[in-house]
Amino acid sequence: MMTPKSKQYIELEEEYGAHNYHPLPVVLSRGLGCYVWDVDGKRYFDFLSAYSAVNQGHCHPKIVAALQTQAQTLCLTSRAFYNDALGPYEAFMHDYFGYDKILPMNSGAEAVETALKLTRKWGYLKKGIPENEAIIVACSGNFHGRTISIVSLSTDTDARADYGPYTPGIAVIPYNDVDALASFFEEKAASVAGFLVEPIQGEAGVNVPDEGYLKACYQLCKAYNVLFVADEIQTGIGRTGRLLCCDHEEVRPDILILGKALSGGVLPVSAVLADNEIMMTIKPGQHGSTFGGFPLACKVAMTALEVVKEEKLAEKAEKLGKIFRHEMSAIKSPLIRQVRGKGLLNAVVIAPHEGKEAWDLCLKMAEKGLLAKPTHGDIIRFAPPLVITEQELMKAIGIIKESIESL
Repeated sequence: MMTPKSKQYIELEEEYGAHNYHPLPVVLSRGLGCYVWDVDGKRYFDFLSAYSAVNQGHCHPKIVAALQTQAQTLCLTSRAFYNDALGPYEAFMHDYFGYDKILPMNSGAEAVETALKLTRKWGYLKKGIPENEAIIVACSGNFHGRTISIVSLSTDTDARADYGPYTPGIAVIPYNDVDALASFFEEKAASVAGFLVEPIQGEAGVNVPDEGYLKACYQLCKAYNVLFVADEIQTGIGRTGRLLCCDHEEVRPDILILGKALSGGVLPVSAVLADNEIMMTIKPGQHGSTFGGFPLACKVAMTALEVVKEEKLAEKAEKLGKIFRHEMSAIKSPLIRQVRGKGLLNAVVIAPHEGKEAWDLCLKMAEKGLLAKPTHGDIIRFAPPLVITEQELMKAIGIIKESIESL
């Protein structure tokens, strides 16, 4: 599959880049909608969507136009001064998601760090937790990012090993286990500031919790005066068939974390949203970012969110996700152990068969024109841009079926 042209780019990364990723041997140079092209001009369906960052499709013309227009006017001011893009963006986000305030950041990890700091600040100033005793509860199997504090929450040895000592004040309980949360709260609720959870664990392999899990956890948080903090970086912005995954259970997080598709994949843009009682605990000088809320990001994010509503991408994800899971579940193959997901965030668990594993299937699909990537060895996540049409989806499903059959 590796051509001389792609080989030279791969060798450059091997020689001069850190070896912190293990990509498929495909070198991409162009994207549009649900497709990407490699350096040799071969076209592929993109079924990873940059981990759900390009929900609106690659190089969406409206989002790119907003980027170009603003880039010719003003890119960055820092927060030392006001600019004419941030205020309108903050008002837009208030109207769009219904929270009093937004704290703009750049990467998803920065947004999670911001939420952790905000949760602790609220715990000390509002809940009255004694200094340095605040606990944040997370779930096993989580993926919230790569910083020291965030890997302190992780149960993934690859993400966590050799980065200690870890940040204190963190407890990890089983995911999709309401009783475990209730037991922890019964014992230590006075010191617990927040419960941080992914509505669906994406990186863990699209682990979908039982129906009612989020609602029950939210109600426990209310009962014990604990903040319910939702990491919707991968599950938000239409991906699971609703604007937010929490919307499936009519849960309104106390703190909402967004990123990835907030910019349609055009820039790193993230955000933390909360109401005044929580957000106003942070005062000037206590948290910030040079690029957080920069004019370019504000214009791009507003346009990216307009596209989600104008093109009814959440509704498309709901409809097409059901088709995808139905078609995948109908495949009779010893390779397929389980199909799961919600909206267009789906996974197929692969059972090794005659020496063939998930990686082999991904190589075969790439050969036939579809890109997806294994996670945790035996799980393939399938998450195309939400702009994909039903006809395109069926064609992609055909490639997946052919690839499974050929193995």
